[in-house]
Amino acid sequence: MSVAFVPDWLRGKAEVNQETIQRLLEENDQLIRCIVEYQNKGRGNEYQHVLHRNLIYLATIADASPTSTSKAME
Repeated sequence: MSVAFVPDWLRGKAEVNQETIQRLLEENDQLIRCIVEYQNKGRGNEYQHVLHRNLIYLATIADASPTSTSKAME
């Protein structure tokens, strides 16, 4: 199960740290490989929605991080 799937009662309480982000990036790498493999075989695949959810979650974290944009602008 994706690390981005969090039960409602835990949402907003988990600490986002480098380890969590790294695990998501590694999971995304595996998902992309699996998606490509399924596409090469001409099969539909159910993993695209998981990849999409992970990417949206990572984008939300990046948008909420004021240090990354202020350092990039300098």
